Amino acid sequence: MVERRLERPDAKQLLRHMDSEQATTRKKRFGRAPSRMQSYDLIMNSDALDIEQMADVLESAVRSKGLLETGTLSAAAEAQIQFQVRLKLARFGIVPPDKLQLRNKDFGHPSEEVFANLLDFYRIAWDYEPRSFPLQWDKDGKVLEAFTPDFYLPEFDLYVELTTMKQANVTKKNRKIRLLRAIYPHVKIQIFYQKDVQELVIKYQLPDRVAQ
Repeated sequence: MVERRLERPDAKQLLRHMDSEQATTRKKRFGRAPSRMQSYDLIMNSDALDIEQMADVLESAVRSKGLLETGTLSAAAEAQIQFQVRLKLARFGIVPPDKLQLRNKDFGHPSEEVFANLLDFYRIAWDYEPRSFPLQWDKDGKVLEAFTPDFYLPEFDLYVELTTMKQANVTKKNRKIRLLRAIYPHVKIQIFYQKDVQELVIKYQLPDRVAQ
């Protein structure tokens, strides 16, 4: 449900389909489908054990696998759930106590504000337009053209540029980024195009205005 963003009935149907495909594959390869029992970590016979005995066995297995310390969800699934909760709270202006307050910035485009909020939800540190890179100079060394990426993520030493403009302007920006990479090969930069921003809008159900 978490990974595929499905409701419970759809998730159950998908699991049944995946089980069926797996059984078909194993039957083709090995001549027989696997037993359903192989899908479980622990199986107990209720005819031989009463409820209290099964509970004792189950508790022992849980402690042996360390589930009380690590939890039953994978780290990726737990992080996704936490992110969705933070996103819903943020829509109502509620910020978790262990989260930094959103900074007030004058962004050049609504998509930049959305991206900054997503970084905050993920607890990723960022700076907005912290540096400009000269790209062309005149004969006297005066800067004729420069490029200022939208974001810098210090934890990853990565610059990020958002592009939601017309194709002609996108072409110009791509030229600047190619120049930047040629002049400053040590600088890491990632560009997000209009379709990337639209996918963020759809995936996280953000306001439609950011895709315009």
